[in-house]
Amino acid sequence: MFTSMLQPSGDLFADISQLQDRLDQVFGARTQGSSIRAVNRAGAFPALNVGTWAEALEIYAFAPGIDPKSVQLSVEKGLLSISGERAGNDSETTGVQIYARERFRGPFRRVVELPDDADTSRAEASYKNGVLKIVVPKDESSKPRQITVGSAA
Repeated sequence: MFTSMLQPSGDLFADISQLQDRLDQVFGARTQGSSIRAVNRAGAFPALNVGTWAEALEIYAFAPGIDPKSVQLSVEKGLLSISGERAGNDSETTGVQIYARERFRGPFRRVVELPDDADTSRAEASYKNGVLKIVVPKDESSKPRQITVGSAA
């Protein structure tokens, strides 16, 4: 690469890629989490699907290439935090001139606001085929139940 933005290397694509990487570092575009409500902004990693049903809240984080042991999950004040780091493959850059790098690498953090009826003490997480699945059951008292109507005496 080159040492200064004022002295381009002569490879336009590499120069643009390096400029974008530097702007991302300055503005933190790839390392900051998204909003509390998990609205996915462009480039947020990992992408999330969040849904709820009568029994639980389910969160799917699409995170291929992540070592599951490097992922940290924590809950504090009703906020679920998903953080970790996706390592880059340094061998891919040896002797290769990169024109574009679209695959995210580096530290990440996403935060999801949990509903009030979430029972975080029974939460479970699993990772399979690049997808982190987090299931947070709902409190028993908040689940729908049938009430039988009896006859008046």
